[in-house]
Amino acid sequence: MKKVLIIGMLITSVTLLQFCKSKDSTAPVYASITNTFGSNINLSQLENYANQAVPAYVTKDNTAGNPITNAKATLGRVLFYDKNLSIDNTISCASCHQQQFAFSDTEIASKGVSGGLTGRHSMRLINARFSAEAKFFWDERAGTLELQTTQPIQDHAEMGFSGQNGRPAIGALLTKLQGINYYQDLFQFAYGNTTITEQKLQECLAQFIRSIQSFDSKYDVGRAQVNNDNQNFPNFTAQENQGKNLFLAPPVFDQNGIRTTGGLGCGGCHRAPEFDIDPNSGNNGIIGRLNATGIDVNNTRAPSLRDLVNPSGVLNGNMMHTASINSLQTVIGHYGNISIAPGNNRLDPRLRPNGNGQQLNLTAAEVNAVMAFLRTLTGTNVYTDKKWSNPFN
Repeated sequence: MKKVLIIGMLITSVTLLQFCKSKDSTAPVYASITNTFGSNINLSQLENYANQAVPAYVTKDNTAGNPITNAKATLGRVLFYDKNLSIDNTISCASCHQQQFAFSDTEIASKGVSGGLTGRHSMRLINARFSAEAKFFWDERAGTLELQTTQPIQDHAEMGFSGQNGRPAIGALLTKLQGINYYQDLFQFAYGNTTITEQKLQECLAQFIRSIQSFDSKYDVGRAQVNNDNQNFPNFTAQENQGKNLFLAPPVFDQNGIRTTGGLGCGGCHRAPEFDIDPNSGNNGIIGRLNATGIDVNNTRAPSLRDLVNPSGVLNGNMMHTASINSLQTVIGHYGNISIAPGNNRLDPRLRPNGNGQQLNLTAAEVNAVMAFLRTLTGTNVYTDKKWSNPFN
């Protein structure tokens, strides 16, 4: 009986030892994550990307077939901030889309590899998910956010994996990432295997970018207390409510395109409550090119108007694809007096009533009111939330 008991205890001990070894053998699989990112990434307690609260009045969503998961968005965060995604390890996605500026850039043209410059000003990435427009880039050349994410990587001036002029193509990047231990672990964790493909890069980067949301603004506090945007918000000043009403209400024009009554019609293209761009918009009359001559009439997309300014009221970088406008007053003034430039065959019809460039006939009080309203669209959390911050810091 004792022999049986002893043998049983030995078997149990061996089994436990094997179990412990098995458990121990899995523990260091993701050691490179701790070694590289410290407490910035905890795979056993991931940041919440997938189940963030979204206001009930926000209904637009271009997620389509790539729903956000915590694991893949975490991998996307690393990719977004990793300078290894450029040919010389100097540029990341975050170099041009910085958290402190609502994921935009204060530079007119963002810097790329080897002195390269972007061809357009970097667009803010706030609330990219919450838009009826599913196309991306100023000229909408990417049919989805997924397709957009790897184009800067393959741009010769931006991140350099262009396959042109002696530079490697994106296949070289995939091989490069395959040799980095923390990507071995992250892809194993997110996908169950270590194979790295462009499609996986696109999927994870898009999930991270779609997770970047801002719904804690003064506007959101007010909108939650009313049935629709046309009602006065109880937390707004009289000036802010006036600006909101001017923003939303369509203008009435005479036969010469001069406004005689009504609002400014901003909401016709930048629709509340997401303040995204209408997919059917034409260009806004700014047809210059950044760092180049000639005209470009095909810039018909725009970011959400949320977080145009930071919580202190300072612009998060210049506006428009040319970064040619550097104040809220100037941007309102631009729409107040539209000129139809020769060759601009894609000017939005809403800006040329009766065939004339619109003249909004603005008063100083109206301009100040609309500026006050635009400032209410800024949140605070997006600038400091750890889950969107640089995991390498």
